[in-house]
Amino acid sequence: MSDGPVMGEAIPLQTVPIQKSEGKRPSRRIKLYRKLAVCSIICGISCLGILALINSVRVSVAYTRLEFSRQARKYSVIAIVVWVGILVLTPVMMALVSYLLRIAE
Repeated sequence: MSDGPVMGEAIPLQTVPIQKSEGKRPSRRIKLYRKLAVCSIICGISCLGILALINSVRVSVAYTRLEFSRQARKYSVIAIVVWVGILVLTPVMMALVSYLLRIAE
């Protein structure tokens, strides 16, 4: 007699236990911030927006994804905030200069 399975006999599957990583937090999804980078090129300072877009693209190909993701977000926000600041401060500075010139007369 043979020790192997007989034709038509059911063979039980061997199961492999799942190892759960205890103590580790589940890895969170890293955001690309590509749309924010494009918006910062259009609606912000374009040089900083381009830096944001470059870092956003690097996120998808690099090993240090989290660092590039943070840099992309940082440059995008800085570009938009600087542009809004320029838009707000220009009329304020013009009013201030006009006021100072009027006092000087």
